[in-house]
Amino acid sequence: MFEHTKAFSGFAVDDVPAAKRFYGETLGLPVTEANGILTLHIAGERPTIAYPKPGHVPAEFTILNFPVDDIDAAVDALAARGVRFERYDGMEQDEKGVMRAGGPYIAWFKDPAGNVLSVLQER
Repeated sequence: MFEHTKAFSGFAVDDVPAAKRFYGETLGLPVTEANGILTLHIAGERPTIAYPKPGHVPAEFTILNFPVDDIDAAVDALAARGVRFERYDGMEQDEKGVMRAGGPYIAWFKDPAGNVLSVLQER
């Protein structure tokens, strides 16, 4: 039924202008805004929207993952732009906040609305 639709994803934020600055300037993604909704133009031609939601509660799970070739370089570049990486109890994370045990190397951070994002590198 939906095999030929061009589905896209979306998530809520509490401040669209702050999200636009973060995703556009800090992360360097192409973004557009129309009718109060922010569109992130991510590679692969599948836009992702960020929409305002009164009473927004941040997602407690990762809403968006950014695969990278070199997680250390990505973490260093993001940290230089003011991004703080999350530390989670019970996870073995190095001094940069990267979890290297099992699965891909991964580091989590939050957008201005508190939603969880990650950079990850396949082994």
